Amino acid sequence: MAESPKKPQRLRARQPRGFIDRSPDDIRATDRMVAEIRKVYERYGFDPIETPFFEYTDALGKFLPDSDRPNEGVFSLQDEDEQWMSLRYDLTAPLARHFAENINELQTPYRTYRQGWVFRNEKPGPGRFRQFMQFDADTVGAPGVQADAEMCMMMADTMEALGIARGDYVIRVNNRKVLDGVMEAIGVTDPGQKLAVLRAIDKLDKFGVEGVRRLLGEGRKDESGDFTKGAGLNENQTNLIIGVFANSTAKGVALSADSGVPNVTAPGAIFTVDMKTGDQTAEKVISPFTNFDTVDYLASQTITNQSFVSGIGELRDVATLCDAAGYGKDRILIDPSVVRGLEYYTGPVYEAELLFDVTNEKGEKVQFGSVGGGGRYDGLVKRFTGQDVPATGFSIGVSRLMTALKNLGKLHVSDVAAPVLVTVMDRDVESLGRYQKMTQELRNSKNEKGEYDIRAEMYQGNPKEFPKQMRYANRRGCPIVVIQGKDEREADGGPVVTIKDMIEGMQIADGMTDNAELRKARVAQVTVPDTELVETVRKMLAAQKAGR
Repeated sequence: MAESPKKPQRLRARQPRGFIDRSPDDIRATDRMVAEIRKVYERYGFDPIETPFFEYTDALGKFLPDSDRPNEGVFSLQDEDEQWMSLRYDLTAPLARHFAENINELQTPYRTYRQGWVFRNEKPGPGRFRQFMQFDADTVGAPGVQADAEMCMMMADTMEALGIARGDYVIRVNNRKVLDGVMEAIGVTDPGQKLAVLRAIDKLDKFGVEGVRRLLGEGRKDESGDFTKGAGLNENQTNLIIGVFANSTAKGVALSADSGVPNVTAPGAIFTVDMKTGDQTAEKVISPFTNFDTVDYLASQTITNQSFVSGIGELRDVATLCDAAGYGKDRILIDPSVVRGLEYYTGPVYEAELLFDVTNEKGEKVQFGSVGGGGRYDGLVKRFTGQDVPATGFSIGVSRLMTALKNLGKLHVSDVAAPVLVTVMDRDVESLGRYQKMTQELRNSKNEKGEYDIRAEMYQGNPKEFPKQMRYANRRGCPIVVIQGKDEREADGGPVVTIKDMIEGMQIADGMTDNAELRKARVAQVTVPDTELVETVRKMLAAQKAGR
């Protein structure tokens, strides 16, 4: 007996992990926020460009193919020429490729900004997505730290343009040469170990001193059981790293007594660290401290290699330039614990951090943290050209920043009204033409500023039952419904239209419990000559807006 064919399974609608659908309110809120960011960038003299979502994988710089395909952190495919392409991981590597490819045509310094989606083939989690939007600004061909200082100022201005008050944000600044100099002083020269140390320090705000101590040593296991291999430093090296960079009570300057570092006796004190023994000597207490105090503290360490000395000098220059332009430590702060995770940074690095508290998924009060950052990457273009091309820039995480603005109450629900609905009473082609004409008159009308200001749609569903159209209008949130049936069309004195104010009608109806009373009141509804349709709708919409 033949087996009966299996019934095909219905396809299950499901969203890929790490990706999200976006609502109209989210899209419009993002557009408004991005418009404000763009205004700041334009004011600073930056111009837009756009690069493709895909780049050849070797152009991304950070990722190399394994035996079959490149799959570490990026989404990849092969084209018809069997070349590997990957969805862009960030917007900086594509800029480096674009500049190198057009180096003879572009004016330097080249000042540009870009907005777009980037993709990470990483484990998703709460607030961590595989697709998210960034907004970058970069200066290519400017070797001086004045370009880095300007980037920090532009980041500060961007935060304030979005309504984030001083005291709720700070731009933290460090220099990778300082970090490299410390690691040279303690004997860390292997590139892989150096990167592991940088990544560990970068996790201070997330894992705290004890978590970073483990990452600097053997490694750390998270709550899910996943193990991250550590940098393999010995106890003395770990103490030295934490002694300089971790758990500061003065924004990256002073260590607290519970830091886990030997010989710390007084919170708020500035310590000189012996890089050979790890011993620390309390020098003084700074209250209040300045950016120059922080630089002086770093300069007082017993480290004399060229990288460290050069980094200290550049930090001092950044502090001087920012101070001269009126950007004090309440806006731009020298902080030696700032790392930035990507290895292509070569000099100043900076991070925009929000300081207000939010409640995390565990119900704990924590600071919101970073919403963007960047730094100097003088070697990225050189990979393509062989020439030294200095560059600096920063990136804002648009989605994360939008979440922050929601927490601050700075990102309001969309004020875009739903469209006016022109209902369909008669279904013959001639009548449909009249309804479409009304809809177009509403859409094509302009206000006193010469702007189109009325959204309108003609009902496109099955118009067999008029109540369905009204339910549609309610669920759609339509502010106004336009009605013209045979009675209105053949009225004495010429055609008229009935215009129903749905917002006012609902507000009045909320206070009425008797249907007869409601029918008698015929709430928020007017009948006017069809020649007055646009004028009447505009007045109703203006009254609704004023009421909001």
